Parts: sequence; C-alpha cells; structure tokens
Amino acid sequence: MELVAGCYEQVLLGFATRPGQSWTVVPDFTHHAHTASLSAVAVNNRYVVTGSRDETIQIYDMKKKIEHGALLQHNGTITCLEFYGTAHLLSGAEDGLICIWNTKRWECLKSIKAHKGHVTSLSIHPSGKLALSVGTDKTLRTWNLVEGRSAFIKNLKQNAHIIKWSPDGEKYVTVITNKVDIYRLDTASITGTITTEKRISSLRFITDSILALAGDDEVIRFYSCDSQKCLCEFKAHENRIKDIYSFEREGQHVIVTASSDGYIKMWNLDLDKIKDGPSLLCEVNTKARLTCLAVWLDKASEMKENSDKTATSSQVSGMAVDWLGFGYAALVASGGILGYAKAGSVPSLAAGLFFGSLAGLGAYQVSQNPNNIWVSLRSPVQDLTCGASIADTEAAPCTYRFGMLQSIQLVKM
Repeated sequence: MELVAGCYEQVLLGFATRPGQSWTVVPDFTHHAHTASLSAVAVNNRYVVTGSRDETIQIYDMKKKIEHGALLQHNGTITCLEFYGTAHLLSGAEDGLICIWNTKRWECLKSIKAHKGHVTSLSIHPSGKLALSVGTDKTLRTWNLVEGRSAFIKNLKQNAHIIKWSPDGEKYVTVITNKVDIYRLDTASITGTITTEKRISSLRFITDSILALAGDDEVIRFYSCDSQKCLCEFKAHENRIKDIYSFEREGQHVIVTASSDGYIKMWNLDLDKIKDGPSLLCEVNTKARLTCLAVWLDKASEMKENSDKTATSSQVSGMAVDWLGFGYAALVASGGILGYAKAGSVPSLAAGLFFGSLAGLGAYQVSQNPNNIWVSLRSPVQDLTCGASIADTEAAPCTYRFGMLQSIQLVKM
C-alpha cells in the first residue's frame, strides 16, 4: 500500500504504508514529475498518473518505480483524471476536452470537445459505459463511452466543480461552491441538498449512502444521503483540507486526508459508531504544500471489464425493465452494462438502438409497458432473445448473438 500525493513543488510523493496493530508510514520515493504544480492524481493496479498546470499527464510505474512516459493531448491545465479498471483512463482539462486513453498502449482513443469552458470534474459510472462531467459552461453532461459521444445535457444555474457517482451507480452528486445536490439516476432529479458554511474542496462516498465532505477549513463531515443530516464532524487538521481518499480493507473503512499544513493522515471509521468519529491510524508530515491525493493498493482486486469476460452459463432469467429518467433502459450482463434501449413514441412498441462492446448494432424492439419486457440467455448457443409477453401481441421477439456471457438481466441504473 502506498500513499501518493501531488504538491505545488512539482513533485509526486510516495509513502509506503504498513497496516497492522500499529500502522506505519515511511517515505518511499519522490518523483519530479512536472514543471508546474500538480493538479490531479489517479491510480490503478499498476500505474499512478498525475496531471499538472504544465498541461501534461505523467505516468509512473508503481511496480518498477520508474517513470513510464507522458501524455500530451491537452492544451490546458489538467483538472481531473480517472481510471476505469486496467484498460482505460479519462482525463479532463481547462481546454474543454475529455480524452479517453487506452492504458495498454497509452494511446488516445477519443478526444471529445466536452465543454465550452473548462472541464472541472468527471466521474465514470461503475459499469464503465457512462460518464458524467461538469464544466464552467454551467452544464452537466452525460457521455456514452461506448460510442464516445454526448448522450444528455443538463443546464445548471451555476458552475459545478465536483461530480461523483455513488459506488452502486444509482445516484450521483454535484458540488456548487458550498452546496451538494444529490440526484437519483432513475429520475434524473434532485432528491436532496446538503449545504455547508465553507466552500467544499473534496468529496468521497464512504458507502452508497454516506458522504465525507471537506472544505476550506480543518473539519471533515459525514452526511447521510438519505436524510441529508450530518452524522459526525471532527477536526482532522490544523489547516484547510485539500483532498480526501477512502478505501475498504478487510472490512475496515479507511479515510485518508491531505491538508495544506503538509500532513497526510489515515483514519479508521467504524460505521456502527460513526457518531464517535474516526480514530487516527497514522500520519506523516510531507513538509510540502499538498494539492491532491490517492492510495495505490498493490493487492487490490482488478476491475474486470466486459471485454475480458469469457465465462459461460445456461442460466435463464427474466425481470421487468425500469426506464431511466431521460428515456433509457440498461441491459446488464455479468455486472457490466452491455447496452441501452432508447424509448420511442410509438403507442405499443418502441424501436431503439441496442449497442455494447460485445454486441453488434441492430434494432431493438421493446414494449412501452415495462412490466411486459423479458429477456433470456440460452446455452449453448448464447443467443439473447428480447420480446414482449403475451400481454402485448404486437411485439415480435428479436434475437441477437452475443458470444459467451456469464449472466444477463435487465436492471434499473
């Protein structure tokens, strides 16, 4: 386990962390990665990538502890970086671009003019098929990552500077100055709002329903997404908090905080005793002006993407469709979204486009009555049969061959 942090001094700092009865943190490496201050950092099971005001993304190999190269697609400060599994990276910058990178060959697969102003934040859905972004053009944009295009645009009253999906992908939050708006994906509407006294600088989902907020002060606050009430607050540092990171290890919820006072601290949070606040595990004084933070977990389980799946099954399942608020239903196989069916306006049937990394293009027929939809996966031919129940006699089933799938179901996103 390694704490990695960026700072104004243009350096990436690495600290080896040893869990145990008494957690310890020792300096491991420093990498002069950039010619300007670091503005973003992200990790996967092999690499750490950093973004900077020098407009470059630098890659550091954590296995070999060497510099791996640089990505030079952007023409503006890098504002956000996020990996999806082991194969893809998304980057956003002040040039308004979002770039999709292949991390096997480190090539830019797609460069999207995402916002008229700066891209301030982005977040990838747990399925890897959707992403959200916000920018200084007062818009929230939904991206279809399968086709690399815009799927939905929502106008905001003010510029949001943070956006984040919940771990289960059923909700997302936006941050505008000191206000957190909580959205449900199935309704695409705000279900609650959290307001703090100071500007919010960092946000993390601790669970699907608990948020950790840090702002321009020394305090960490935990809020319930359901009630929007503060569950706990505690003073974590002597100066304002720049970033929060969190992970779960052997059932233990660990919170990591970085402050402009130079300290990185690790905390243990007992969810059953959340009102008591977290307990300090360890701390280190970096003696640097910190800007961003991440934790590299060398034994983290790899996130499998749909393209890597080869398992088979003779399982047959059927259930109702739930439509998203903006007219999409999601078809999920083996934990990853394969594609979407877009609702039309025909009274009894809707024809849409069905797409996915494992599927070819084709028309997809679906009843507008969500209770009539069924799907099945048949072995050994692995055909996906879609159609309506007997209640809708106008709907003729249609079949697509997908190859080898593990399981399939229609779910609400």
